[in-house]
Amino acid sequence: MIQVYVKKLTNCPVSAPKVKKILKEVLTKEGIVSKADVSVSFVSQKHMLNLAIKYLREREVHDVLTFPYLEGDQAFIEPPDETIHLGDIVICYPKVVKEAESEGKLIDEKVLELVEHGALHLMGKHHN
Repeated sequence: MIQVYVKKLTNCPVSAPKVKKILKEVLTKEGIVSKADVSVSFVSQKHMLNLAIKYLREREVHDVLTFPYLEGDQAFIEPPDETIHLGDIVICYPKVVKEAESEGKLIDEKVLELVEHGALHLMGKHHN
């Protein structure tokens, strides 16, 4: 069973059930079939900028950042509670709104696209 935690740290009308559904689908497709958990947080531009400064040493607001529980080439290790802790996906909601508008997409569509993108990053799949 995959447990998804959704945190809204900024005012945003995101559908937590939709986020959970897409995350579970992506992770299952990627081979996660045992007990696992992941969190998704929706944050303000200021919060995202602070994360970029702290962890990336960049002064840029990203649309999505991921923080895997395990970094590097380590394989997933089952902890004593038998739950695979995948990590955290952080999405900047105001940036999502701007990107959706400029790309001619619905905001929900863009949110789910970034949730999927973040999940793939947690699974070690990165773009060039």
